[in-house]
Amino acid sequence: MATLCFNSTSPSIQPLKPISKSQFYAKPNTVSFLLSSKSQQQSHHFKPNSVSESSVSVPKEAFDDNEEDDPTSELSYLDPETDPASVTEWELDFCSRPILDIRGKKIWELLVCDSSLSLQYTKYFPNNVINSITLKDAIVTISEDLGVPLPEKVRFFRSQMQTIITKACKELGIKPVPSKRCLSLLLWLEERYESIYKRHPGFQKGSKPLLALDNPFPMELPENLFGEKWAFVQLPFSAVRDEISSLDERFVFGAGLDLDLLGIEVDDNTLIPGLAVATSRAKPLAGTWMNGLEVSSVDADTGRGCLILSVGISSRYVYATYKKTPTTTSEAEAWEAAKKACGGLHFLAIQEDLNSDDCVGFWLLLDLPPPPV
Repeated sequence: MATLCFNSTSPSIQPLKPISKSQFYAKPNTVSFLLSSKSQQQSHHFKPNSVSESSVSVPKEAFDDNEEDDPTSELSYLDPETDPASVTEWELDFCSRPILDIRGKKIWELLVCDSSLSLQYTKYFPNNVINSITLKDAIVTISEDLGVPLPEKVRFFRSQMQTIITKACKELGIKPVPSKRCLSLLLWLEERYESIYKRHPGFQKGSKPLLALDNPFPMELPENLFGEKWAFVQLPFSAVRDEISSLDERFVFGAGLDLDLLGIEVDDNTLIPGLAVATSRAKPLAGTWMNGLEVSSVDADTGRGCLILSVGISSRYVYATYKKTPTTTSEAEAWEAAKKACGGLHFLAIQEDLNSDDCVGFWLLLDLPPPPV
């Protein structure tokens, strides 16, 4: 791994109680970032194939357009070049949309894809059939209609739907995974809001999401997640890409992202901001504890003078604290600004020593805004 780049002029700071001798480094260089507009992200490959009329949509006559552009249509698609047996993990959202049906009630929609968007499925439902039985039957239907096996895992990001989704999945022998790392699904939702929901005859402008994402007060970090030192760092994107590609080769724990699929273009020389955590317990920390947490983001909270680790769908932990001074606040703000300039792209590295060239764990993270629905 390329050496993590620090600025040696920064002061030391007071860490979270179990962490000692933590270091806080000066602001990273300006990061350039090329992010395609969501309306132009051709790499998403959203398919209009195999549509059927929704039973809860307004009459077809209300929309005078070709069927493939009809926002009242439903979608059932599997990339013909994809091996059905390879689609083992799904991303799922089951929630109301800002659309009224012919009864004047909000329409619900089941949205399912895999991370590569090789599988895409949508179906509208009236609001009086929203339960685990409906969802379980729909999951079986997707499997049968598209000729794919039931998935091993289903990721979802709405805590309010956890009971229904968990029950439906477990009855089918599927592992439910609460996670905000449903990035293909989140970007697809954003795209559908602009291209489908807004054009639907029943669209209700200004309608607020029924199930808003949780943003709870951060909790105390569990003892098994403690590190010993931490530092703000940065790596050129070429080194980040190499680190991700070597996850399997070097048996490093962590997770990457398919940025090409997500429509994100980054120059190799762009400096990506990150957080390095060092501990003598690096292997058990990265492998036993962090690797199963569905890490979604790290944030610098300048108001509280701390770092926030977000995992799962609604768990937020105080990862470390620092003594608030004008200097440390400025540095934390600069790190957040660098992350924002990268469209939310950043990373978390677990090491045995901050001066080491190797990582035991490496997570590439993308901090996205909540979906509009």
